[in-house]
Amino acid sequence: MPKAELHIHLEGSIPTATLLNLAGKYDVDLPRPAERLYEFDGLKSFLAFLDWICGLIRSDDDLEGIAYEFARTMSEQRVAYAEVIVNPSHWRKHWTVDRLAASIVSGFERAAGEGLADCRLLLSILRTQSGEDAETLVDWMIANRNPRIVGLSIDGNEQAAGRTGTRFAQAFAKAKAAGIATTAHAGESSGPEGVRDALDLLRVNRIDHGVRAAEDPELLARLAREGIALNVCLTSNLVLLYPSIDLHPLRKLLEAGVRVTVNTDDPALLDVTQGSEWAKVASLCEWTRRDAAAAARRAIDAAFCDEGRKRELHLELDSYLY
Repeated sequence: MPKAELHIHLEGSIPTATLLNLAGKYDVDLPRPAERLYEFDGLKSFLAFLDWICGLIRSDDDLEGIAYEFARTMSEQRVAYAEVIVNPSHWRKHWTVDRLAASIVSGFERAAGEGLADCRLLLSILRTQSGEDAETLVDWMIANRNPRIVGLSIDGNEQAAGRTGTRFAQAFAKAKAAGIATTAHAGESSGPEGVRDALDLLRVNRIDHGVRAAEDPELLARLAREGIALNVCLTSNLVLLYPSIDLHPLRKLLEAGVRVTVNTDDPALLDVTQGSEWAKVASLCEWTRRDAAAAARRAIDAAFCDEGRKRELHLELDSYLY
């Protein structure tokens, strides 16, 4: 079934073989033995590892090739459309925003020209950055409009950073005024208050994760009423948040009428694919073919592409289903 992926990080999607090759190419030590490369003791160490990954990538050709191969991998997994999160703060050792975006867009354009997955870019703020840093990124996005750059995101460790909504409200307001779509990681390491802050202070179009909204019945009802999509990543949550799949609130979110989508977050680091993630979600929720199709449509509807592209994606899904 053709799918849309809305919550996936380029930094967490690079194959292990590529990382090892780059480490050898640039004579960079591994943070731990290769067989334990993806062992983390929480979100803090996970984010530090992303910095290490981005430090390996030095040349335009390196990054253009990674973006191209990302699109190829998406195509192999029947992903027709993907919005890929990239946080420039992880890349600052070797990359400016201009060069970073140009190399990624170039790889995506080459892939699209060959009929591979349609990949778009979401530029993200790290929660530990300043409000001024965030506005600088938004100003760059306004000055460098590109159809492959479709939105603004914010990510990072909510619990460690605290409630940062007021710090970034002005940057998100500026983005909104300029017609830039927005999303936020919220309700992961924070509780429901993170989701409320994203809605009330950042005024986002959708939420990445958002699962802890399930702890607040009033917030659940609001999400359903306002049609806010939650881009949920089941396996990621089980690694970093919930000790058991039985404790994950996915079914509760769906039963409340929340517009949940299925996503992989950091597939290379978590050893998941779109196929395995959909299978896990379908099993947990006892989905029928109709349920799965409805989830695929929710993702298309929540995408930040234009309405014409959404119609094309719906038609592609129709041709598969009927």
